[in-house]
Amino acid sequence: MALFRRTKPASTPLTGRDALLADLDGVVYAGPGALPHAIDSLNRAAESMRLGYITNNASRTDAAVAAHLSDLGLSVAPSDVVTSPQAAMRLLATMVPAPATILIVGGDGLVDEARKAGYTITRSAEESPAAVVQGFAPEIAWTDLAEAAFALQVPEDEGGIPWIATNTDWTIPRDRGVAPGNGTLVSAVHTAVGRLSTVAGKPEKPIFEVAVERFGAQHPLFLGDRLDTDIAGSARAGIDSALVLTGIDRPKHVLAAPKGSRPDYILGDLRELHQPYPETVQNDGVFTVNDASVRIVDADVQIVSAGRSQIDLLRAGAAAIWATDLMIYAFRVPERLYEDPFHRP
Repeated sequence: MALFRRTKPASTPLTGRDALLADLDGVVYAGPGALPHAIDSLNRAAESMRLGYITNNASRTDAAVAAHLSDLGLSVAPSDVVTSPQAAMRLLATMVPAPATILIVGGDGLVDEARKAGYTITRSAEESPAAVVQGFAPEIAWTDLAEAAFALQVPEDEGGIPWIATNTDWTIPRDRGVAPGNGTLVSAVHTAVGRLSTVAGKPEKPIFEVAVERFGAQHPLFLGDRLDTDIAGSARAGIDSALVLTGIDRPKHVLAAPKGSRPDYILGDLRELHQPYPETVQNDGVFTVNDASVRIVDADVQIVSAGRSQIDLLRAGAAAIWATDLMIYAFRVPERLYEDPFHRP
């Protein structure tokens, strides 16, 4: 992993990449406004590689997302945006061919992609839909969830219809803070019917496969703010990843990240995409990044040197803890290691 081995210390996370695939909420923006340094950093990256924007948020169309990003100062066409509804329609086509009637729980983004794929849309279980596709929209009501539950009463292995969720993010960042995401709504239906949905978006592979195919990427980097969706999903898809600390997951989460959810790069903000990424050096059990050093003695994580940069201290601490193959709960971790001066919504 790049976090542990950098044969060329002067290399940046973007060295050798032909595409940068970026999540949106918590990476580019929080609510309507851009996050600090995001726009300038992404525009700089676009000078040398293809940029794609990958979002689990199913509430808006690709055109609406592209317009929002353009208003923030990026150059984005609808085709540069990959949405979880697009991945859901690709997945649905392998189960139920168009023009079948499908019950939609969601907003414009999901409805638009279903229509483009040739499906007939209903909002009522009484119209005998051939599948249920569920995605996030702020206006979703109890009645929408109830219709999905009515349509999904029979388990799929007993002849019931397929149920696809665009994504199962538990939370979504907004300008006022963190709010419930689609995962909470999918869970409500699951609780009612005792069934599990098939997921099209992150952390599952379909949305990454759509992105890699569309942009012709051979050596992409995926940029996200969540370990459980962005980083885990890119790992499943075999794509290198960078976690930026401007969204949901914080330094505590980084230190506790399980195998399969550990990023190749840890960034304080997007300016660091263009900065040399420091090598992590291990010597006699001491993990050093620049002038920050951490070691583990028995159950104690010890800061040998705090160094001048909190991000380097976090990188060193993550390397030390991850190298043990033990969960963080096995250790006593000093608060200084996971101090959180990083911007978040």
